[in-house]
This record gives sequence, C-alpha cells and structure tokens, in this order.
Amino acid sequence: MIIDCHGHYTTSPKSHEAWRQSQLQALLDGAPMPARPAISDDEIRDSITNGQLRMQRERGTDLTIFSPRAAGMGHHAGDSAANQAWARACNELIQRVCALFPRNFVGVCMLPQVAGAGVGPCVEELERCVTQQGFIGCNLNPDPSGGFWQSPPLTDRYWYPLYEKMVELDVPAMVHVSFACNSCFHTTGAHYINGDTTAFMQLIQGDLFRDFPTLKLIIPHGGGAVPYHWGRYRGLAQVLKKPELAEHLMRNVFFDTCVYHLPGIELLAKVIPVKNILFASEMIGAVPGIDPETGHNFDDTKRYVDALPLSTEDRALIYEGNARRAYGRLSAQLERQFAGG
Repeated sequence: MIIDCHGHYTTSPKSHEAWRQSQLQALLDGAPMPARPAISDDEIRDSITNGQLRMQRERGTDLTIFSPRAAGMGHHAGDSAANQAWARACNELIQRVCALFPRNFVGVCMLPQVAGAGVGPCVEELERCVTQQGFIGCNLNPDPSGGFWQSPPLTDRYWYPLYEKMVELDVPAMVHVSFACNSCFHTTGAHYINGDTTAFMQLIQGDLFRDFPTLKLIIPHGGGAVPYHWGRYRGLAQVLKKPELAEHLMRNVFFDTCVYHLPGIELLAKVIPVKNILFASEMIGAVPGIDPETGHNFDDTKRYVDALPLSTEDRALIYEGNARRAYGRLSAQLERQFAGG
C-alpha cells in the first residue's frame, strides 16, 4: 500500500468556505453566527471524485491521510468560539469524506487554536475527533497568529495538556502553519517553510521528548531548510549541550516528502534516516502546476521516490511502514474502514 500522509481538503464545497467568511464578518459586526450550510453527499463525492481521488488513481497511490485545508484553518482570524465552530465544521466534512471513501481516505483533524488562548478546546476537539470520528492524528499550528509568532515555542509547558492527550490517544501531530497574514511572508513559499524550520530548531533547544518519550511529530515539506542545513543543526545541538540529533529528536520526529523536485528528494533521503521519512505529496495543494522541465506535476512526488536508489525494504518503509509506525491508530482504523466499506 502507498500511503500519502499529507493531504488537505482543498476542493471542499464553495458553500463551506463562504460560511467561514460569513462567520468572520458576523464576528466583526457583533452579529449572531450564521447557520452552517447544508452540504449534500453528492457535493462531497463530486469534489473528491474529480479531484484527489482522480489523482490518486492517476499517480498510483492508495490512501491519503486527509485533513482540512491548511491555509484555510485561519486561526488568526477568529476568536475562540468562532474557531471552535469552524474546526468542528471542517473536521465533520473530513469525517464524511472518509465515510464515503473508506478505502481511500483516513482523517486527521484541525484544532481550534487561538494565539494567546489556552489549549483546552484543542484537547476537547482532538478527543472528539479521535474517539467519535475515527481520526488518527491532528495538525498542530506552531504559529496561530499567522506569521507574527505570538505563541510560546512547541517545547513550552503551554502545549503540555495537548501533548498529554496525544500520548494518551496514541496520535501524532503534523506541525503545520496556516495562512500568513503578515505581508512579509508568502504563505506557501515562505511561511510554510519557516514554520517547519522554526519548529525543528525549537525542538533542538528544548527537551520535549524527555517528558514525552512516545510523542510523535511530523514536520512536513521535507523539513523546510533542515535537511539542507543538517550540519548546522547538529552543530547547534552540540553548542547547546544537547545529545546528537539521532538520540535527541529522531526517535520522535518524522519528515515527509513534499519536496517538489528530484534533487531535493535525493538530498532528503541521503541526510534523513529512511525510518524517519513518510511519503507525502500535499496534492491538490501548494504547487499544483506542471514542471516544464519534466512535463509532470511538481507535486507528483511518487515519481521522485520511485527514482531513488532504495532497497525494496526501504522503499516499503517510506511508502507504508513508517506511516503505520508514526500513526499508531492507522492500522486498526483501516481495518474498521475496510470492513465497513
């Protein structure tokens, strides 16, 4: 099985996205929150069949670990009540996709984060999604202020109640920022990569996995700048009197393959241990166009992984085995979904 660990519902029905805008306008106007739109199963089927499912089939992948649109999380835009309602609406759409296509998608939830607010609502939404809707993980935004970095680092005890629940439920988090409302940062070209790189450095500086030895985090987009500057980070860990990265972080941290050219994937596989790499594409997402040099989509990352000089065993780890290890509930959830679908 080829498991894509990084998919977002970028093709969600337009009425869903329009409701978020109406909700935020009502918040500005001091008006009541509008009612959520009625979205039919047929609308969801059309949005998936003509989008992600078609690309799965064309590219030869089997399963997508699926979450709400990353830029659409927009934690900076709402207050706690608005973001809780938005997260629930987004997560329930993901659950419906998984119910309609149980052999193709398994759910990961967004959290109702608000910069400066506690993580209590995030803990509640995570538990609801995992225990009631069969989700196997969450997306964790290290910067819910949208490019202004107003929250504590990921190693701060501020986040500990969420980590405690993640460990209890045996679910990982993909560390993924949302939309950048700071005009200095292009959302997908700068802010996403900044988020990945910043999160990894925060983890180096702290001792999070001493307190949570079974906690698992996935850093997307190939780890941002991390693999390219691996020597820098090893050296900084040494300066900070931390253990070697293999001991300090790499029992708990994974990187995905959302890197959109072959040389980048080659570097990732050369620097990062195979056991820490998860196959991913983020289609249909950040870079949906066709590379004029190859004639193939930039985000058709399976082509790059297929081109790597890997053993059969190592390729199987990247495509499936590591995902099952990182997402502790994945295998059992697939059995339930396959049995029901």
